[in-house]
Amino acid sequence: MHYQVSQSPAADIQASCIVVTLDQSGKLSEAASAINNAANGFLQARIDAGDIKGKLAETLLLPGVAGIAAERVLLVGTGDKPQNATSASKILDAIAANVKTNTSVALALSGLSNDTLSEGWWAEQAVMAFGRAQYRFSATRANAEEDSQQTDTLIWLGNDVSAELAKGGAIAAGVNYARELGNMPGNICTPTYLAEEAIKLAADQAVETTIIDEDQLEAMGAGAFVSVAKGSVEPGKLIIIRYQGAEDASEAPHIILGKGITFDTGGISLKPGAKMDEMKYDMCGAASVLGAMQAIIAMKPKRNIIGMITSAENMPSGHASKPGDVVTSLSGKTIEILNTDAEGRLVLCDALTYGIDQFKPASVVDIATLTGACMAALGGVNSGLFTQDEQLADELQHAARYANDKVWRLPLEDDYQELLDTNFADMANIGGPLAGATTAACFLARFTEGTPWAHLDIAGTAWGGAGKSKGASGRPVPLLVNYLLAK
Repeated sequence: MHYQVSQSPAADIQASCIVVTLDQSGKLSEAASAINNAANGFLQARIDAGDIKGKLAETLLLPGVAGIAAERVLLVGTGDKPQNATSASKILDAIAANVKTNTSVALALSGLSNDTLSEGWWAEQAVMAFGRAQYRFSATRANAEEDSQQTDTLIWLGNDVSAELAKGGAIAAGVNYARELGNMPGNICTPTYLAEEAIKLAADQAVETTIIDEDQLEAMGAGAFVSVAKGSVEPGKLIIIRYQGAEDASEAPHIILGKGITFDTGGISLKPGAKMDEMKYDMCGAASVLGAMQAIIAMKPKRNIIGMITSAENMPSGHASKPGDVVTSLSGKTIEILNTDAEGRLVLCDALTYGIDQFKPASVVDIATLTGACMAALGGVNSGLFTQDEQLADELQHAARYANDKVWRLPLEDDYQELLDTNFADMANIGGPLAGATTAACFLARFTEGTPWAHLDIAGTAWGGAGKSKGASGRPVPLLVNYLLAK
């Protein structure tokens, strides 16, 4: 998509559609008033006729008339209150949904900015809304329905927000890349497929991708990871994407680590059949890392960032781990596997050990569709945030608020650690029926060795919907990118 900034009068803008606003009292914005005056009261006549009342995200698409250069006008309601990120996103999504087939769209939205939501924020989020609206999954459809045309030029009417438009475009592309990977079926999107996608990112000279295969992982002693991967004919892989952007090459990197279980049957602890098809989404943590890294590479910030992905299938077979097995992790700590469906933490713990030992990172954030307990607690609105590092918690929460990619902090007190106690190993891989999201985070915390670390449980936010609306969300790519850019 191409982006332009213009200070020309709204009535003079050449575009397929121009977007202007009114509030719930019926008051037109400055740009809308200019168009109304140039068109001899055309917009006011529609308001007086009751065609639109200005309710939040209400829209009215009108043909162009004499006096204005745009071919169409979209009038959008902004409601009766100052905007917050949630209501602003509803407005932008409504705009994108109604004008996405117009090849060029002019946005006269600068008047909506306030002390909390700057003009640059509105511009950035507008681009992302268009990205969401235009995404279609068609990779496995022989006769996919596609829009006859899509918006290829956005024109922002207002101050110079070129940097924010470009940033929004990079994040939108990263979100849709993550969605595409998440929606891909498990017979195509295997650990090898994810590795190949990571290798493509290394076409940029600032990026180096390394793939550690299952045999190498076994040889180095990553017994927790291998205990999951060995049940499948698809070989597991630890994928490492190193972006070197800092002027000082030795500057400690920031790691984002994604769970990439490309299909999760539960292993010997087999899941129920209902909705098991959705377990292709168990690699959405990995997808979010690839999406975030793609966006970072496009923006080229001056810092060192590493994306890591732990990828495997969790399958039942004669080689699969059994409940009651004890395995030795890369850290040397032993783990009793009480439930093979708690496999994500087993692949992640060895990756945490490896990443912290090899790269001495300044911080680590892992992202995983880890627990149904987190989904039960927070639904599809907030991702779960776990950390004992207050600075890291503040940074992630600030990025989440800015990106409107919501998180809610859940407890990680040491008191919960005893729920992982077992007579037969250093720890069990589950903690019983209560506080499941927290005990999963407690398990991972044992492998962070004092490094600033946070865990994002995205089980409820990585995908959603049903039927034709079902699909990956691309979250938390916006959160991760904003967090990393602020480091």
